Amino acid sequence: MKTKLYLILMLYHAFTFAQNITLQTVATGFSNPVAIENAGDPRLFVVEQGGTIKIINADGSVAATPFLNLASLISSDGERGLLGLAFHPNYSTNGYFFVNYTNPAGNTVIARYTVSAGNTNVANPSSAQVLLTITQPFSNHNGGTLRFGPDGYLYIGMGDGGSGGDPGNRAQNIETLLGKMLRIDVNSGTPYAIPPTNPFAGATAGADEIWAIGLRNPWKFSFNRTTGDLWIADVGQGAVEEINKVSPTAAGLNYGWNCYEGSSIYTAGCAQPTTTYTFPFAEYTHTATGGCSITGGYVYTGTTYPLLANKYIFADYCSNKIGLVSPDGTIAYTPAFGGNNFSTFGEDATGELYIAGISSGTVYKITDSTLSNAEYTTENISLYPNPAEGEVFLTTHNLDMPINLVVSDLNGKQVAQEQLLTNNSRIDTSLLSKGVYILTLESAIGTRSTHKLVIQ
Repeated sequence: MKTKLYLILMLYHAFTFAQNITLQTVATGFSNPVAIENAGDPRLFVVEQGGTIKIINADGSVAATPFLNLASLISSDGERGLLGLAFHPNYSTNGYFFVNYTNPAGNTVIARYTVSAGNTNVANPSSAQVLLTITQPFSNHNGGTLRFGPDGYLYIGMGDGGSGGDPGNRAQNIETLLGKMLRIDVNSGTPYAIPPTNPFAGATAGADEIWAIGLRNPWKFSFNRTTGDLWIADVGQGAVEEINKVSPTAAGLNYGWNCYEGSSIYTAGCAQPTTTYTFPFAEYTHTATGGCSITGGYVYTGTTYPLLANKYIFADYCSNKIGLVSPDGTIAYTPAFGGNNFSTFGEDATGELYIAGISSGTVYKITDSTLSNAEYTTENISLYPNPAEGEVFLTTHNLDMPINLVVSDLNGKQVAQEQLLTNNSRIDTSLLSKGVYILTLESAIGTRSTHKLVIQ
């Protein structure tokens, strides 16, 4: 028996590529999610600012018992809290992971923990080893992200100490760890060692842990899994948000804060003619985008959505827009995904990307509604969202009308047929059962194409 597809034809503006990004709900009910990490297996670990780390299992369920609860050790008001998590590259054998939090005095603590010997879903709360404590003069601009680089060292993003405008000029002061990217060797020394290629290692001046200076608040940074490039999203003061892209071997860079906000002068007369500053690979202004605070993400290295390949994906906390940076540094934006206040991205073990917001408490998977297939560009056909629930939109460009649409199941059985009279159609799929279908489109001059449609 055929199922009737009720077609509601409507006109709408053509979307840019960035606007084909859709969000698929993975899990809900999180309180102030600030990080999403993986341990090299199908699980996702969600860090809540209040002090807990929760596990999303491969089937989308959330483990009833938190992986770790540090609520009694932290201060979590404003920008403080449990802010970062990084699993050791050899986590599967040594069970080590590292956290970044602010203690009751408001100071940054970097500590190592170990997973429980008998349960891989629960950490050992008694295994803490504090590696580093950094005094914070104000409550904001704490950074928070931890990442292991391709060199095996642990990188730590530190904000400038807070307030506004960096009143202590800490970001340019090489004697303090604030406003810096730090790099330490957690596999040697007690409690860690200094990598010998750190720019101030063994020197009279400069803190040994420093890798780069001149950062305001690198809330999120990441490494490209394919190239190793380091991407730093540095939150701006009041006008410019910046994205930095550098080689993972580039030591001692100066990103300019507080002499510069992005590529614009912030403090007149601050820049020194003998100093080389590293300017953003991409940037945007608050006035042009409605943004206020960048949330850095990742370069897409997965295989499910090839049209996203080599694009850096980020968001803004205020605008709720997702941005995509092309290899030439240009930025395209999605419409706003309201009610989220995006606070973090995540990457799973296969390179697929996730995003979460403070306000929604929801973890989403980032998907590309063009069916993960370049045929929609070459054949002038767009079908989205896909997977779909109650509706899909079909756009055809420069094809002769009318078009005959046939929907078949994977056994070849035809379940629906309609004639499309316009290039822009909304298709009600609410009467289709969950599963995979094949859409066949035949134009007035006999051109045929087939496309996969997933109903969830």
